[in-house]
Amino acid sequence: MLRLMRDYATSWLIKIVLGAIVIVFVFWGVGSFKSQRGSMVASVNGEVISIEEYRDSYNNLLEQYRRQFGNNLNDEIIKMLNLKQQAVDRLINQRILLQEARNLEFRLTKEELTDYIRQVPAFMSQGKFDIRRYRRVLSQNRMTPEAFEAGQKDVILIEKLRGFVLNSAKVSDPEIRQWYDFNNREVSIEYTLFKQDRYPNIDPSKNEIAAYFSEYKENYKTEPMIKLDYLYFNPDLYNSQVKISDDDILDYYESNQAEFKTEKTVEARHILFKLDEKADQATAKATREKALEVLSRAEAGQDFAELAKKYSEGPSNKSGGFLGAFPKKAMVKPFADKDFSMKAGEISKLVKTRFGLHIIKIEKINPETTATLEESSAGIRQNLTAAQAKNIAYDKAEAAYNLSYDGDSLDNTARAINMRLISTDFFSRQGPAKGVKDRRKFAAAAFALPLMDISEVQELSDGYYILQVASKIEARVPTLESVLTRIKKDLVKKQQLESAEKEAQTLLKALQDGKAIDAETKKMKLTTAVSGFFKRNQAIPEIGSEPELSAAAFSLSKKDNLPKQVFKTSKGYYVIKLKENKLADEAGFEKEKKKIWQTLLQQKQQVAFNAFITQLRNKSEIKIEQEFLNQS
Repeated sequence: MLRLMRDYATSWLIKIVLGAIVIVFVFWGVGSFKSQRGSMVASVNGEVISIEEYRDSYNNLLEQYRRQFGNNLNDEIIKMLNLKQQAVDRLINQRILLQEARNLEFRLTKEELTDYIRQVPAFMSQGKFDIRRYRRVLSQNRMTPEAFEAGQKDVILIEKLRGFVLNSAKVSDPEIRQWYDFNNREVSIEYTLFKQDRYPNIDPSKNEIAAYFSEYKENYKTEPMIKLDYLYFNPDLYNSQVKISDDDILDYYESNQAEFKTEKTVEARHILFKLDEKADQATAKATREKALEVLSRAEAGQDFAELAKKYSEGPSNKSGGFLGAFPKKAMVKPFADKDFSMKAGEISKLVKTRFGLHIIKIEKINPETTATLEESSAGIRQNLTAAQAKNIAYDKAEAAYNLSYDGDSLDNTARAINMRLISTDFFSRQGPAKGVKDRRKFAAAAFALPLMDISEVQELSDGYYILQVASKIEARVPTLESVLTRIKKDLVKKQQLESAEKEAQTLLKALQDGKAIDAETKKMKLTTAVSGFFKRNQAIPEIGSEPELSAAAFSLSKKDNLPKQVFKTSKGYYVIKLKENKLADEAGFEKEKKKIWQTLLQQKQQVAFNAFITQLRNKSEIKIEQEFLNQS
């Protein structure tokens, strides 16, 4: 399996085909739906899912999680994610959807398939479909046009069925309004904070310390330590063995045109007059008049940079409003649309964005360029050399692994292949202090090994490794004396928080009995603060993001303005009381309506599609070879 993973990770042609052909392949996994080769992993209504399909699906999933977790992806996370079951479930869902599409007599015309394939970027040359490239890319990936097109038919049929199901989801105006009102209602609260440092004189006794240690001693266990021997296969050492032809370079260049393009950029200055989108009419008018006055000076020939330094309210004012060179996607749409429609030296009329009003001057236009084959050849050669050198390094590592035996010394393998065996000092799960680039990933692989076992080939960012655990020190509970300072510090904090909670409860009880919050906090030598208005999903001013406290605040009313509990946060314990309730702003509804509709529609579509798949699975005969899934 590691060989297959390596091939997928290093073949740029496969990345093109799998990355560009169809997004749904990423969603559903890859592999021919019709393949019946090899051992059966599962069956759906009598149709076999083969081990080859499973491997494709598994490796596709693994690549997705590699991109998501990066170097943090380890065996423990892979086990937690249950990738084997995920891969099988995807294939089962894929198969039952295809069967249902056929049952419902969904059809795909030859013209639809042709149009679909002609839009695949990997098969295009200079923006047009290239039949020679189409055949070459498929051939280099050991695929015939017939097999590829058969797989695409199934993908498109499933997408047609998916679209049919999603179209059944509807969102009503009352639902949109309810969502808007719920999420845009605002409250403000009165609050009192009981910090732990309010109780500086806590000094626990020896008996309290001993009892605390007895209860929480597992929290003070030392970290396990491990000592390792390993072989390192550095791809850089095999560069001299790689031969890259001019045809290889040309093929890469033609198939990766986007890589060699530099998109159009604009160099501009601007003068910003800040204007809130909710500003009243008088404010908007005054800001516009001020902006027009400065615009007239710029158009009359006054130095634009000096005007920006004097009048612009944006962070670029100190540099005369200069924004540097930027692509169109880097700026908000109204600003970018205007920039990229102007000529060098031109000054715009007022442009309105969510930040306010802008006056723009174009300094320079840098057109889109494409590096030539000659300009790109050296870089392509370097990249292809590195990829092939990595393949050679893996082959060397795999050959070495095949010579090794668990329980035997890795030193014997090192001698047999004339390599230096490297030994580490003892290290924790953080990884060795020196010698290894991906310390955590290296450590994760090492700690998964029993003593004297030899690992499979491990891929890290700088090459391949074979590991053997030479020695282990297990985690243990230390003596009380060795961690006394730490124990006492933790116990003091615990008792301080207990004191804070007790006092907070006392205040809350007084308020529930009808006493005034200001008077009670004054007795305690504390102050009461008012938060200001906030929404459900916003941080509370001066308090921060505290979901439990925020949810409680929104459950309060004028009649019932006190919660039933105090709230523990990283700062201490809070007692809160509703200050004011404010309904959602009517003016903002129409502006947000379309966005809310899209959000709710996506949620409903996802629920509908999941329910549809569940229904199909419940009425299907599905058999899974559990023995296969239970294999390590």
